[in-house]
Amino acid sequence: MSSVVHPHLAAPPAVPSAGRGLAVLLLAISAFVIVTTEFIIVGLLPSLSRDLGVSISTAGQLVTLFAFTVMLAGPFLTALLSHFERKRLFVTILVIFAGANALAAAAPDIWILGLARFLPALALPVFWGTASETAGELAGPEKAGKAVANVYLGISGAMVLGIPIGTLASTAFGWRGTFWGLAGLSLVMAVLLFVVMPTLARPARVKLAEQARILKDPYFLGNVVLSVIVFTAMFTAYTYLADTLEQIAKIPVGQVGWWLMGFGVVGLGGNWLGGQFVGRGPLMVTAVTALVLAISMAATTLVAGSHLWLAVAIAVWGIANTALYPICQVRVMQSASHAQALAGTLNVSMANAGIGLGAIIGGSVIQHLGLGTVGYVAAAIAVLAAIVAALVGRLKPASAAA
Repeated sequence: MSSVVHPHLAAPPAVPSAGRGLAVLLLAISAFVIVTTEFIIVGLLPSLSRDLGVSISTAGQLVTLFAFTVMLAGPFLTALLSHFERKRLFVTILVIFAGANALAAAAPDIWILGLARFLPALALPVFWGTASETAGELAGPEKAGKAVANVYLGISGAMVLGIPIGTLASTAFGWRGTFWGLAGLSLVMAVLLFVVMPTLARPARVKLAEQARILKDPYFLGNVVLSVIVFTAMFTAYTYLADTLEQIAKIPVGQVGWWLMGFGVVGLGGNWLGGQFVGRGPLMVTAVTALVLAISMAATTLVAGSHLWLAVAIAVWGIANTALYPICQVRVMQSASHAQALAGTLNVSMANAGIGLGAIIGGSVIQHLGLGTVGYVAAAIAVLAAIVAALVGRLKPASAAA
């Protein structure tokens, strides 16, 4: 979702362009595997909660654990490690993911599974913060934009397709089999990057003190808070979507993955729409999309008895949900008067804060009000996001004057 872009990059390595292109492709595939590891847990919650003998709301806190770890560790670890030689850094990250996914697959209880989720959460933001920049460096100035877009496609694809793919895999092989598969893929990507990726010049250290001045800008901080609210709304309902389809809509367990796949496929269109429309006014587009998100999340529960209307509601939800990823990223980065790289990294951290809060709120709602009310609570938070977007807009003139 984000990249930490340094102002002075080393020249592209002296290797054939085809080799550099293959390295960029491997980075994009690695991005898909890594981000899928974060989000796949959503599709596995019903099955692992049954297998480990814990409630769905308790299992949902695995989402919170991962998200809050990314939130707290992201900016610090990215700043600490982003100057390391990139080939060695990426191979190490993928080996960590391989080991953590293997531990998750063998976890005897929720505590060991929690540890297996905590470890890759430390490494994920470092990959987020460096992969796009490295892809641009590999491709060279003329092809940098396309290379960065390819890595983002891997990240976006994981966000919208990783969960349904994992859910379908768990139907066939069990949730443990899904984690074994991710462990194997992570290890394969580590080996391929070690073999294919050239050794790059180590990036220069970037002082964060000057960049951190954006934290004194009320307009920027307002946009960051807005991202927290938006992602809280999204994941209050989305974390428990698989369980909602099973329990409320009575979708057979074996078909839930296909419904999530549909959500992801239409979501790719939402990712494109978000990128197209955000230029017309990031705050206005955020507000409108949040309202569409609210309507579709509430409608999903209302029309759960009709699979035709449920499919329509899920499709609209998927489009609005995924459109908000690029909208929030662009909005926060544009709100920064300088240090857009730090702004992008902070947005990722705050998005994960929202993801964690959403899982907590959704789990609490399930415990006290029932699964059927989760969509309505999420919709209310999305309406709040639209209101906050309007309020943040009033801060813009002062920020622009500064």
